[in-house]
Amino acid sequence: MKPLNERFLSLDVFRGMTLCFMIIVNTPGKGAIPFGMLTHASWHGFTPTDLVFPSFLFAVGNAMSFSMKKFSQMDNSQVLLKIFKRTFLIFLLGFLMYWFPFFKYDKQGHVIFTMIQNTRILGVLQRIALCFGIASLMIHYLSGKTVVWISVCVLLIYWVSLLVFGDFGAEFTMTGNAGYYLDKLVLGESHMYHGDVFLGKRIAFDPEGILSTIPAIVNVVIGYFTGKFIQEKGKGYESIAKLFLLGSLMVLIAICWNSVFPINKKLWTSSFVLVTCGLDLMIIGVLLYIIEVRKSVKWTNFFVVFGKNPLFIYIISEIILTIIDALFPHLHFNKWINDNFFQIIAPGPIGSLLFAIVFMLICWSVGYILDKRKIYIRV
Repeated sequence: MKPLNERFLSLDVFRGMTLCFMIIVNTPGKGAIPFGMLTHASWHGFTPTDLVFPSFLFAVGNAMSFSMKKFSQMDNSQVLLKIFKRTFLIFLLGFLMYWFPFFKYDKQGHVIFTMIQNTRILGVLQRIALCFGIASLMIHYLSGKTVVWISVCVLLIYWVSLLVFGDFGAEFTMTGNAGYYLDKLVLGESHMYHGDVFLGKRIAFDPEGILSTIPAIVNVVIGYFTGKFIQEKGKGYESIAKLFLLGSLMVLIAICWNSVFPINKKLWTSSFVLVTCGLDLMIIGVLLYIIEVRKSVKWTNFFVVFGKNPLFIYIISEIILTIIDALFPHLHFNKWINDNFFQIIAPGPIGSLLFAIVFMLICWSVGYILDKRKIYIRV
């Protein structure tokens, strides 16, 4: 791992803040309705929670701007092996995480092994893996200008694809968009996410589907060029001003585009890509000013802990409660502890948030112990 001063502390803090907020919004205390800003937009629209996942992809791109420097010292086979190996391992971890704990209980309390034919194939880590792999290949083998033009074309072609191959007049609805039909055709309903509700019932719809993964690659690409820009141009006022200028322009384009191509996280629309990348550029600009210019760094250690083992801590945050529920199937631990402790202390959304914060701190403590022992888990 490179020293933090070479990597720019602000970029590491950005990654840590993203993971911190991701754990909070992914794990609210059950039994109470969370604050609206801590939930995803139901369909069209945007909340602060919708910024979390694209920011993680943006941070992946930031990290690539440092790690891919080594590729110039490798031959072609080594580069391809490194990219495909990391892509495969992250994808596999995501697949196994959704399949975990590989069994469930029937109504009589008997253990039934979960069959692979009913396991979700795509998901958060799988999208990270695919976006990393494709973006790495583009950036390594193509010129920077070519990658930029391909990214622009991807956003425009994705828009056209939804218009042409979706249901006429319902191109941007949950069950009328082209991505929905592609996932049903290629993956099958049994391998799709079933957590969304449409017309009062749960349906097979994957917010990390095949088609919507393509524009998500642009989040990684913009994150890469941001990291590269900061390394080349420095971390002074001029760089910060340019980040804010470009970020504001992206947000403005997204708002204008929203009138014909709605900002939608679950479809990962092109306007969504622009608004999230624009906000990320401005957040990076703020962090550069506070950390690199003003030299205010005492508060950063908390987030750097997350940033040093992001993938491992994320997986831990996703499986802890699953393990508890598997061991104590009738307890429903998340709801039980929220009802019997946090909701008594602070009823309603505040109690739900307190549970999420405490859970996040538990995950942070795992990262802290690993950091103290100089253990950094890489894939």
